[in-house]
Amino acid sequence: MTFVYIIVAILIFGVLVALHELGHFITAKLTGVQVNEFAIGMGPVLWKRKGKETQYSLRLFPIGGFCSMEGEDEETENPRAFTAQPIWKRLIILVAGSGMNFLTGFIIILLLFTQSQAILTPVISGFADEFALSGEDGLQVGDRIISVDGEKIYTYGDVSIFFSRSNGETMDLVINRNGKKLTLEDFPLRLKEYTDNGQKTVRYGINFSAEPATIGLRLREAWFQSVDFVRLVRLSLSDLISGHASMRDMSGPIGIVDTITQVGEQAASTRDAMMNIFYLAALIAINLAVMNLLPIPALDGGRIFFLLIGGLITLITKKKVDPKYEGYIHFAGLICLLALMVIVAFNDISKIVVR
Repeated sequence: MTFVYIIVAILIFGVLVALHELGHFITAKLTGVQVNEFAIGMGPVLWKRKGKETQYSLRLFPIGGFCSMEGEDEETENPRAFTAQPIWKRLIILVAGSGMNFLTGFIIILLLFTQSQAILTPVISGFADEFALSGEDGLQVGDRIISVDGEKIYTYGDVSIFFSRSNGETMDLVINRNGKKLTLEDFPLRLKEYTDNGQKTVRYGINFSAEPATIGLRLREAWFQSVDFVRLVRLSLSDLISGHASMRDMSGPIGIVDTITQVGEQAASTRDAMMNIFYLAALIAINLAVMNLLPIPALDGGRIFFLLIGGLITLITKKKVDPKYEGYIHFAGLICLLALMVIVAFNDISKIVVR
């Protein structure tokens, strides 16, 4: 089955990148921009068909695709070229790729929630017998946890994430109790050993309630989970900048394929494996959406940044910025990204080898 999961992982990447380009393609067409070619896959052409103005092609390697717009990479006098469009149209086209990835992630999560009959919520339903922090000045049954250490709690999963990110001794909690917000500063909630049904476990000693999975709740939880995935990107980047994480902790396509393979192999059944893999696919989709919008040269976010800066300069000076300078910066950014990808790939391979 290992080979099957590797193929599934590669296809997931390919589909997500192709959907990203589809977002650019659809909005380019809707805003009147000439699209010269829309391709699924990369490398040699396996099949192609010429439409009214766009060539549609299927290429050999299932690792993405591209949407080639007139004037995107060359100078042209065509009034339907990408560069000839007003800023608002170009912004829509550039954002649409990430928008499509985010929508894909949301839909996957929503489909996964359709399999749930009940959904855990951040509402306390009880405590372990030895739990000593309950009461009027502590936690009570029915309390909804609103935030942990300043981070808003949207779903039950957030509770586990931000409890684990605390300092291990205390945390600042905001709870909703009977419609009123209460703040518990420096609350001494930490991992302890509790006895559950005769078994000793290390946990926080809090039990949480579940609600019937109505259509409304599924939609809400799918949206909140999507928002959480966006926040995870921000937390990962902040950990990297602050030194709480290192380059060694980063994973690229090789590492993610390996993770998907492990998730598939360790699942109790094929159904569980596919559920877990699609959950990871949603996470990857939303990660791609966010990362592509970062103001980094060579990415959509970098192009958006220069588009806005160029528009501001034109507004002030009445002169257009020579696009060749932006091209130089994007080229340099691309070289840096490729170098980073090589480093991350080496890390991924070394982690697999020494495992």
